[in-house]
Amino acid sequence: MDKVKHFLKQSFTSVTIMIIPHSKMKPLRIRVSVLGLFCCLVLAVVGGTYILSTGVRTTEYYGMRKKVHYVSSQLMELKEATFSLRKTESEFARLVSLNSKKKILETREISNSDALDEDLLKKQVDETIQSVSEIREYLKEQKSLYRSTPIGLPVKGQVGSPFGWRVHPITGEPAFHSGIDIRASIGSVVRATADGIVSFSNWHNDSGYIVVLEHGHGFSTVYAHNKVNHVTLGQRVQRGQVISLSGSTGDSTGPHVHYEVWKDRKHVNPAAFLGDMS
Repeated sequence: MDKVKHFLKQSFTSVTIMIIPHSKMKPLRIRVSVLGLFCCLVLAVVGGTYILSTGVRTTEYYGMRKKVHYVSSQLMELKEATFSLRKTESEFARLVSLNSKKKILETREISNSDALDEDLLKKQVDETIQSVSEIREYLKEQKSLYRSTPIGLPVKGQVGSPFGWRVHPITGEPAFHSGIDIRASIGSVVRATADGIVSFSNWHNDSGYIVVLEHGHGFSTVYAHNKVNHVTLGQRVQRGQVISLSGSTGDSTGPHVHYEVWKDRKHVNPAAFLGDMS
């Protein structure tokens, strides 16, 4: 009992804390009990510990938030890439269903793994997108080539005079025939055999009324001895569009269409372009 009384007496014993300023001000004296001083120290330690732990948790929170934002952005990128690939897959499925004569796409096998390798997946996505871009450009080029290549006869009828050397029907002398002559009654519709632009549509010496089309990729076609032309210089035309009516104008022994195909500024045999290229 005496020890408890002694402890309480010591706890309530006053001490003086003196604060001496580095100026002409008088020293400041603070009188406080030993128990009060001890409580202040305990509160200071507890408060400092709380502030320190709060700062650590705040730092961890912002660090975790940054990581979540990064992962979310990566998942969003992969989601967008997946959407793009699915859209492209649908587009190519439609193109393949057209029964093109060439194999356009080749399948690629990707090995499976128990864990998702994000870097590998992104690399594969990038490579696939690059391949898709190359295939799209290839298809665009092939479509342009297809639309520029002459196909079939420009008028319904029979080929009367083929391409190559022959006896000229008017002069009776050997002469090179730079196209084919297609028998057709006067006024039969003459159609463009490929997409192109009219580079000439007028009267031309012995050929009578003539239409010349430029198709691109080095192709040009000529339609001669027309009764009348239905297209003008600079006009764009599509395959199958009516460009003239057949006739027998110029040096001609009868109604027909003289048809020529040029490739890279040289005559070529139109017979090579009469088949269906589908």
